[in-house]
Amino acid sequence: MVRGRVAPTGTTSDRSAPARGRAACQTVAVREPLTAEDETTVTAQLQRRPRGVAGVAARCPCGKPAVVATEPRLADGTPFPTTYYLTCPRATSACSTLESQGVMATMTARLQQDPALAGAYRAAHEAYLRDRAELGDVPEIAGVSAGGMPDRVKCLHVLVAHSLAAGPGVNPLGDEALAAVGEFWRRPCLADAGRPDHSSTDDSSTDREEDR
Repeated sequence: MVRGRVAPTGTTSDRSAPARGRAACQTVAVREPLTAEDETTVTAQLQRRPRGVAGVAARCPCGKPAVVATEPRLADGTPFPTTYYLTCPRATSACSTLESQGVMATMTARLQQDPALAGAYRAAHEAYLRDRAELGDVPEIAGVSAGGMPDRVKCLHVLVAHSLAAGPGVNPLGDEALAAVGEFWRRPCLADAGRPDHSSTDDSSTDREEDR
């Protein structure tokens, strides 16, 4: 689990330095409580109240949450395996675009052909489970991570959220997807009035594995 301070706008912490072959990312991996202002922002980003938030796991340079950490059991008792939830509408839209281009199928095929990649991806799965265990033990989802890990790729939103929260070098396919997404934070995801700017989002961005 990554814990630390938010770096000033335009700077990066050590854990958010770019990995080899990955575009420079200026989001900052953190672990801090969700403030009332954060909750308002995330509600606007998701267009609904966030569920079971344990804290902010990554922020954009503007200070808005990009990823939240979610409790493994929601308030209504539902097990929730998605520990890291991507909230930025621009990032979710970009992930949906990649998914529509067949990126997940290509990645899954590579896992079958590249033992080193498969091993690194399995290690990411295990790291994800360790992070979730810090938030609580939910027997119903024991050994189940998210996003298709450890054997396939089912949701790029999950993998990108993991890479943003954990930093580069933890999830290899999350790092690849994040590099392909690019600098999504360059245009703020919310208008000045606090409402989502949907100019770069699409309907498919709301249909995520972790929402189902």
